[in-house]
Amino acid sequence: MYNFVWFISQPCGIIYLFNACLLIYTYLLIIEIKQFLMTIHVNDVDLFYEKTGSGQPFILTHGNGENHEIFDKIINLLSEKFCVYAVDTRGHGKSGKTNEYNYQDIANDFVEFIKQLGLVKPVFYGFSDGGIAGIIMASQHPDLLDKLIVSGANLTPDGLKSKWMFLIRIIYFFTRNKKIKMIISQPNINDCELRKIKTPTLVLAGQQDMIKEKHTLHIAEQIQNSKLKIIEGENHGSYIIHSAKLFEFIKDFAGF
Repeated sequence: MYNFVWFISQPCGIIYLFNACLLIYTYLLIIEIKQFLMTIHVNDVDLFYEKTGSGQPFILTHGNGENHEIFDKIINLLSEKFCVYAVDTRGHGKSGKTNEYNYQDIANDFVEFIKQLGLVKPVFYGFSDGGIAGIIMASQHPDLLDKLIVSGANLTPDGLKSKWMFLIRIIYFFTRNKKIKMIISQPNINDCELRKIKTPTLVLAGQQDMIKEKHTLHIAEQIQNSKLKIIEGENHGSYIIHSAKLFEFIKDFAGF
């Protein structure tokens, strides 16, 4: 402490201290500016996203209660070929809050996100809720995406295994969390909507996924020009969340 007081009492010490403070302030300001620039207003909410790399756009979308940081192990890998947009969906991460949660709203947000940024034929990857939004978007806008990749997506709430739905219902009973409510009441995607998807699609799920395997098989069967991969030894998010494993399963399909 004495040495510090002595140091700043010297003329050069004051200068060094001032420069250090200025450097820290500038660094923090750059972070704030970056975060501001990486926010886009779509529909009725601000979406935060991180953009990395250059090339064909590649959108990464997380699941319920998560944020874009779950993809930290694959963003740099993908950015070697693609311009990666890792997005926080409405009410998640650094994106704006919302009063209600609907998969249709999330899908609409991404349609507007793509249009406002002028993204041409992006690859869209969605995990869980993100996958559901991707299916809805590809069904309603069949020419918007170049490729669609979904992991652990479901068409209806009964696509979840009964033990998981039971647990989710208990959580909702005690929390009344609107994000959880969305899981037990949505989505409601029918086969006719699936058959409208013309985008080349890769359907992924873990061998021990919370989604029924027959449900995942049905999704792949109903989407034209789709491929299916059930990943041995993995559960709903074990190969995705803070994992580089996902890259190995999507790189060939994405054209890496």
